[in-house]
Amino acid sequence: MDICGSRSGKASLEVSDAPRILIVEDSATVRAMLSQQLENQGMVVIHAGDGREGLEKALSGMFDLIVTDVEMPSMDGLTFCEHVKKNAATRSTPVIMLSSHDSDEDIERGFRAGASAYISKSKARDELLVTIERIMDAYSFHRSSTILVVDDSAVVRNMVKKGLEQAGFQVISAPNGQTALDCVEVTRPDLIISDIDMPVMNGIDFCKTLRATVDYASIPFVVMSANSDRAVMRQMLQWGASAYLVKPFNLEQLVITVEKLLSDNYLLMLKDRQRLEAEQRLFLASIASLSAALEARDSYTRGHSESVAKLACRIAKEMNIDQHEIDSLLTAVRLHDIGKIGIPDNILLKPGRLTKVEFEVIQSHPEVGTRILGMIPSMQKLLPVIRNHHERFDGKGYPDGLKGCQIPLWARITAVADTYDALTSDRPYRKGMEPEEAITVIKEVRGTQLCGDCADAFLEIINDGDGRN
Repeated sequence: MDICGSRSGKASLEVSDAPRILIVEDSATVRAMLSQQLENQGMVVIHAGDGREGLEKALSGMFDLIVTDVEMPSMDGLTFCEHVKKNAATRSTPVIMLSSHDSDEDIERGFRAGASAYISKSKARDELLVTIERIMDAYSFHRSSTILVVDDSAVVRNMVKKGLEQAGFQVISAPNGQTALDCVEVTRPDLIISDIDMPVMNGIDFCKTLRATVDYASIPFVVMSANSDRAVMRQMLQWGASAYLVKPFNLEQLVITVEKLLSDNYLLMLKDRQRLEAEQRLFLASIASLSAALEARDSYTRGHSESVAKLACRIAKEMNIDQHEIDSLLTAVRLHDIGKIGIPDNILLKPGRLTKVEFEVIQSHPEVGTRILGMIPSMQKLLPVIRNHHERFDGKGYPDGLKGCQIPLWARITAVADTYDALTSDRPYRKGMEPEEAITVIKEVRGTQLCGDCADAFLEIINDGDGRN
């Protein structure tokens, strides 16, 4: 078998990427029930029988989330959660509490201890998975967000830093505006929280400097100050502050403000992305129209790109490639011959044998296609299919002479689908083969012209039909 890691590789990747969940529960029956529920979703589950054992395991291993009972011997879930949130190594790990007691007072105690969610055991079977997914999505977003805290008081900086880290954010800090500007140049934060009255450079000048700098003007800026004068508040908001918190403030209030501002900012970026995606779809539609116009030049190749694209996606599915990747592959393969737009008709449509020079012109179409799409950043992922679908597994293909697994997987898949469709299609200089003959040819060139793994996947699906879509 060709060592390209196509079928077996995905399974190992999924295992290594599986969420690690620590369950802390004194009931073996409940532990087993929860474990089965989570493991069925592909999660890795570690057990602990009480809070003390749970704390040892939490400190000795990296976990994406902890699920803990409240009522346990040795150390209860509330105390366990408090210890988790006090330790720098574990404070950003979200904790879900399970309990038979679900009064408002019980739930409030759980949240005060640092829990991210509190679920009644009677509802765990229905609510646990949904809650885990929601919390892990939120914490994943938090962990990718960096907050810069600026205050001349080390006590305030550390207090705010600790509160934000417990919520899962990455935090950097600075004692004044000038040092903060130096920090921003090294690590661009997603949000800034700053005092006003500081030495060297105060918060007002710091905010003004950021707003006057194009690269930093869009960073949300939160003021935290003991100055509660309304005029100062309005002034800071006019200078570009996104929110104003008066000291002393509740850390939970701060976290909620940060989450809201980042979410609002995220939504704006999302709208921007949606706009760009809409523009991309329009562009792809234009390119697809050009591709259709290209195929219309030659009645013999009409529908070729669509047929190859659909067959390539069936091969990819057989190779257990993620559906999101398959959707991108479909777009890429539909455009794989776009470079033929640059080939003159007298060569592209020539019914007889091509001369050496003419064949070299035909061979230029992968590079022409790459140049057409290469100017667009969002198309970068598609370029290996455009450029490398005529590479051969033995290194005798073009344009780069890539060999074996040097050839991108998408291009290897496309090569198999392209070869089969070309063999079974009528051309000006020959009649298309019957499917059985084409299958024989695929088998013969497996491992030389074509990737063995991709050819094997094609041969698996071909048993379900004749390969046409």
